[in-house]
Amino acid sequence: MINRRRFLQTLVVAASTPTAVMSRQADGAGFGPLKPDPGEILDLPAGFAYTVISRAGEEMDDGLLVPGRHDGMAAFPAENGTLRLVCNHELRASWWPLSGFGPELERLGLVDREKLYDAGGGTTPGIGGTTTIHYDPDSKERLGIHLSLAGTEINCGGGAMPWGSWLSCEETFANPGQSFERGMVINRDRRHGYVFEVPVTAEGLAEPVPLTAMGRFEHEAAAIDPATGIVYMTEDRHQSLLYRFLPEVPGKLQEGGQLQALAIRDKPRFDSRNWADRQIDAGQWLETTWLDIENPDSDVNDLRLRGHDKGAAVFARGEGICHADGQFAFTCTIGGPERLGQIFLYAPSPAEGRPEEARQPGRLGLLCESAADAILRNADNLTMSPWGDLVVCEDTAGHCGLLGVRPDGSQYPLADNPYNNAELTGICFSPDQDVMFVNVQQVGVTLAITGPWSTSA
Repeated sequence: MINRRRFLQTLVVAASTPTAVMSRQADGAGFGPLKPDPGEILDLPAGFAYTVISRAGEEMDDGLLVPGRHDGMAAFPAENGTLRLVCNHELRASWWPLSGFGPELERLGLVDREKLYDAGGGTTPGIGGTTTIHYDPDSKERLGIHLSLAGTEINCGGGAMPWGSWLSCEETFANPGQSFERGMVINRDRRHGYVFEVPVTAEGLAEPVPLTAMGRFEHEAAAIDPATGIVYMTEDRHQSLLYRFLPEVPGKLQEGGQLQALAIRDKPRFDSRNWADRQIDAGQWLETTWLDIENPDSDVNDLRLRGHDKGAAVFARGEGICHADGQFAFTCTIGGPERLGQIFLYAPSPAEGRPEEARQPGRLGLLCESAADAILRNADNLTMSPWGDLVVCEDTAGHCGLLGVRPDGSQYPLADNPYNNAELTGICFSPDQDVMFVNVQQVGVTLAITGPWSTSA
C-alpha cells in the first residue's frame, strides 16, 4: 500500500526526473474492471456497492425538499460512531423548480427569514446553500437530513475545517438589484461571491455570514493547512488565480485576515495553462511568492485581473483542492494544450506566511496533464484516498467517472457513469476511511460506497 507520506516521497523523485510524461494511460490495475450497475447510476469494481442516502425532491426532516444539483461535500465524525455530511447545492436563482422550497416556492414559509441570506425581494430568493445529512455507516441508513444554509447562490465547492465546519463557496459574482436571467426576472437584495461557514453540528439553518475578507470572486474550493491555519482557495475562471488567506486568528476566519495570490518567483504573470506554448512540464517545480490582494470585497469582479497585473500566475479554471501531509493538490479543469485538464501540487514553505518565507519559498509543480489519449478528462473535485492515491472526479462531455491518480501521474478507473451526462462531485471519505461518498449531480443523488477501500490499488 502507498500511504500518504509515500505519495509525497514519490513526488519528490518524479520532480527530479526530466523524462516525466505529460499523459498516461490507465494500466488496467486499480481495483479491477468495472461492473455494469443494474440500477444504472454508477459502475463500480467487483466487491463494491452503493447506497443512495440523499435524493433530490425527497421531503427532509424540516419539511423542505432535498435541493437538486448536489456538489462539494465533506464528512465529519458525529456521536456514537455516526457521521454528518455537509453537501453544497449548485443552484442559481432562476433554477427555482430544483430548490428545497418546492417547485412553486410553496414551502418557503417554513424557513426563518432571518436565516435566509438573500430573500430576493420576497419573490426570487437565493436557492443555493447546503444540506446536512446524518448517516450511520454500520446500518447504512440515513438518520436525518435538513437544510443548513439558505439564500446563497451557486454553492459549488468548499472545504472541511478541522474545528468542525464546512466552508461553502459561491461560484458567482452578482450585485443587488434586478436582472433578467434565463428568461426570468431575478431580484437580489444582497451581494454574492462569498464564502460562508456552516457548523456541522447545526441542527437548523446556520447564520448566513459572508466571510468578506476571504475575497469576493467566483469561488470553487478551499483547503486548510492544519499546521498553520492558512486556507487555500481556487477560482473557476479561464484566467483564475490561486489564493491563500492568512487569518488574523487561526481557526476564527470571521475575524478577518489577508488575502493573497500565488506568483512564480522571477516569472511575473506566469501562464500555467500551457495553451499557446508550454510554460511548465509534468514533474517540473517552480519557486513561488505571494502577493497581497487589496480590497478583497470588491464592487466589481476584478480580483483576478488586479492580481495578474501585480504579477500573479494564471490558471485554467481552478477547481478541486485537497490537503495531504503538508502539500496541496488542485485541479485546473481546462488546462493543457488539449484543454483536458491539469493537476498541480503546491508545497508550502517551512515558513509559510511568515517573513522568513522569502528565504525558503514554497513550490508549484505539475503532476500530470491530460492529452487527447488520456483517460482523465477535465479533472474537477478531488480528495486523498486511504491507500495514498488521489481520487479525482471528471467533469467532461459524455459520461463522467472517478479515477485514481498515482504519485507518478498514472491513472486507473474507480467508477464510471455511462448512463447520462451527469457530473460526479463531492468526492470524500468517512473519517474512518471505510466509506466513500460521491454525488451524481444532475441526477441529484448522494451515494455512500462501501467495499475494500483499505486494500492497495
